[in-house]
Amino acid sequence: MAPYGTTENSQTAVVMVPLPAQGHLNQLLHLSRLLAAANLSVYYIGDTTHVRQARLRVHGWNDSGAAARIHFQEFEPAPFQTPPPNPNSSNKFPDQLIPAITAAMSLRDPITAFVGRLSADFRRVVVIFDSLMSYVVQDLDSVSNAEAYCFRSVSAFTAYAIYWERRGMPAVAPGAEILREVPGSDGCFSPEFLEYSKHQQAAKKIFCADIYNSCNEIEGFFLDLLEKEKSTGAGKVWALGPFHPVSKLEPAGSACLEWLDRQEPDSVIFVSFGSTTSMSDEQIREIAAGLERSRQKFLWVLRDADKGDIFTGDIRKLDLPQGFEGRTKKQGIILRDWAPQLEILGHPSTGGFMSHCGWNSSIESISMGVPIAAWPMHSDQPRNAVLLTKLLRVGLEVRDWESRDEIVRSNVVENVVMKLMAWEEGNEIRKRARELGIRVRESAIVGGTSRTKMEAFIAHITR
Repeated sequence: MAPYGTTENSQTAVVMVPLPAQGHLNQLLHLSRLLAAANLSVYYIGDTTHVRQARLRVHGWNDSGAAARIHFQEFEPAPFQTPPPNPNSSNKFPDQLIPAITAAMSLRDPITAFVGRLSADFRRVVVIFDSLMSYVVQDLDSVSNAEAYCFRSVSAFTAYAIYWERRGMPAVAPGAEILREVPGSDGCFSPEFLEYSKHQQAAKKIFCADIYNSCNEIEGFFLDLLEKEKSTGAGKVWALGPFHPVSKLEPAGSACLEWLDRQEPDSVIFVSFGSTTSMSDEQIREIAAGLERSRQKFLWVLRDADKGDIFTGDIRKLDLPQGFEGRTKKQGIILRDWAPQLEILGHPSTGGFMSHCGWNSSIESISMGVPIAAWPMHSDQPRNAVLLTKLLRVGLEVRDWESRDEIVRSNVVENVVMKLMAWEEGNEIRKRARELGIRVRESAIVGGTSRTKMEAFIAHITR
């Protein structure tokens, strides 16, 4: 990425306040890299455990290189329990993370004090906070030269769909008819998370604008609707994505990438359900059987969901059918640890992605031109799946959201994999995904729409 900005930007400090959950930590760390490249002093802050987690798992760039310009400010976390994920829960929302994210509310005073100290050394302190950390930053109006920006960790499409649902689903704007096909919020969240959200919604909100990890090439129509209708109270919407690197990825040095080097172009389906999905033993067996019968090459990340503290306690061992790995050793590989997802998606041998449709995974797959087999689990994922499969048409459904409580059987897995990887329908989807990926990557280079907006944002906060 070509650097931009001038040394004058040293008069502005940027403070990142992420929610302590992987998909949120990751997005703001990638944004930190972009802003640090503009000679801004960037402070990425949080509790010790989750700052360490974010740095350990960053992919697509070298933490010791690009991150040398990022200041990591760690606070001791309030004590919290670390329960294991429940793979047999009827609701797939990761309630095991609730104690950790609730404990982060204790950072309210330390973060306000930290911003206050920075304010003495910089002409302006810009705070970019996760919308689910509103409670923590509500006192920033006490710092005269600080201004806050709210980061929405979801797609603009999902954000607008939620807004539309809360308004009672009125008549849709011309061009937004797809909203009628979007699932409601039922089954997306747990009562415990909704209770946490109430604290964030009740917090005093004083912020300048919303920031999205998206771009016009993906969902410009819905970004415009959000700004026009001021759906969150913000008068301005900044679409600055994709935050992650989209070219010249720094190699991760992983054995799985060496395996991909030996495969044919577009021949491998990447199977990964993110950091918050915990599957039952029965469901794992069905996926295994479906992959095996499809006879398609696969790279499967088989790991349990994160706990609130990923560095403590035992990890559940996920068992595969007896003999599965031996029978499929020429067909695919299993990864049981953290995978270099961005590099996998950017590899020419990767031709499809079976995914939970978290926004990190979705925008990474879009930007790399890889089509998705959409299998949403909770949160914003069902709405992202509609964006991918029905609006952008760069993916296909594994199952209908209304059937979310049912086991997805091996014949369904086999059929979806075959359709995406071996049938003409999949080739057409792959062509659309590849074309969209090119447009998104071009938007991030000098003169592109996303790059131009990032430059405008930097000029705005350093004015």
